[in-house]
Amino acid sequence: MANAHAHAHCIRAHSDTASADANLQVRVVADVPLPGSASRFDAAFAFGRTGGGRVGHWIVQSTSDAPSPPNVLAQVDSDRTDYRFPVAAPLSPSFTDGSVSVHRTPVSRHVDRACGVVFRYQDENDYYLTRANALEDNVRFYYVKNGRRIQLSNWSGKVTSGAWHELRVEFQGDHVEVYWDGTKRIDAHDRTFSGPGRVGVWTKADSYTLFDDLTARPHGS
Repeated sequence: MANAHAHAHCIRAHSDTASADANLQVRVVADVPLPGSASRFDAAFAFGRTGGGRVGHWIVQSTSDAPSPPNVLAQVDSDRTDYRFPVAAPLSPSFTDGSVSVHRTPVSRHVDRACGVVFRYQDENDYYLTRANALEDNVRFYYVKNGRRIQLSNWSGKVTSGAWHELRVEFQGDHVEVYWDGTKRIDAHDRTFSGPGRVGVWTKADSYTLFDDLTARPHGS
């Protein structure tokens, strides 16, 4: 992935299924240096699953067409349980307001082709989520509380499989804005989660999804 710039704190992480030299860089870009942080540090992803079915199988793999080649994070488990949402979230940073973005491509599968980002993530059953679905051609914003997913807003438009797209969410207080390929598609307000939490990536059911350039931007410190 791309190198971070001024006041960037870079997490290099790999899943326990990936080889030791197949690292994935997550960019954390702060308005000011984060207290207690070195300019570069190591942190692992934590893996979870909302709902039923298998937890998920996350690997780091090489992909020639990645936005920042060669390595991407992939969820490759083909469990078709419908209410099954594998999540991968770096152990840091944790913050309340800011933004998170990721380049992602839904590749294939039968039940679903969905992929998203989570923020103010508490655990696998409590977090905010925005996701895009290539089978339904929409982008949606949810909260997940006690494992129950509640839709808050929806945008209907083309979401193509097999192509890289950017999904970005900006959040300040109860205000949330979701951007799809740089265009704002959702503007919503919600107070379900008002405190700090982590960020990460999310899939649904048997979605085979690739992620690159996961970037978190906390506001202040």
